[in-house]
Amino acid sequence: MPIDTPVALHLDGLTKVFSGKPAADHVSLTVPVGSLTGLVGPNGAGKTTSLAMTVGLLRPDSGTAAVHGIDVWADPTRAKALLGVLPDGLALPERLTGGELLTYWGLLRGMRADVVRARATELMRILELDEAEDRGLLVIEYSTGMRKKIGLATALLHAPKVLVLDEPFEAVDPVSARVLRGILRRFVAAGGSVVISSHVMSLVEDLCDRVAIIAAGQVLTAGTVADVRGASTLEDTFVRLVGEREVGEEELAWLAS
Repeated sequence: MPIDTPVALHLDGLTKVFSGKPAADHVSLTVPVGSLTGLVGPNGAGKTTSLAMTVGLLRPDSGTAAVHGIDVWADPTRAKALLGVLPDGLALPERLTGGELLTYWGLLRGMRADVVRARATELMRILELDEAEDRGLLVIEYSTGMRKKIGLATALLHAPKVLVLDEPFEAVDPVSARVLRGILRRFVAAGGSVVISSHVMSLVEDLCDRVAIIAAGQVLTAGTVADVRGASTLEDTFVRLVGEREVGEEELAWLAS
């Protein structure tokens, strides 16, 4: 990355230890302004822990995270105003409709009521949640995919500069996934920056311009998708770096009986 490239998100040595085992081990990553970065890794690699520390949901044992140069932990109010977050296992007020939830979310952020109303209506329509709203469906009645979409709506509502999304496409149907991809591309084209975690290599290759591979709590490599994958596919590069577990001929032999 060129030295003069403006930085949207900078992680420097983020570390978190649980029960004597590091979940994130000096994680460092730079996300340029106007980029869409994929964070990929196996289960338990430290993706969710790293993202939680990045956005101020989990205090690191050491290291720093900054959004557009503002330290997330030293100046959380200013930093979080620039962030839109879809965390893993997002807990939402479930006894509200989606529209009521967005209204509550916006007013809690100090947004004007008329702005909240207009943006909430538009988000519900674009994310195809307006029919559920017309039926008076509560968030507790939403499917997993619908909950992902209303979670993304809460992240977008205040027009942040940086989106940090943990598995945003999980349990989302193909039609809705196409809509989400369109929203994220438009967000980046307008100067925003996005970080998503995902297990789906084809999604990252199609959507992202940058990628970071993390395993055992450490960033193994990061850069443009083209540079990281080289002459092979991103999946081949991922397997080579992380390691492949092959099933021996003698294992699970009972399945063939």
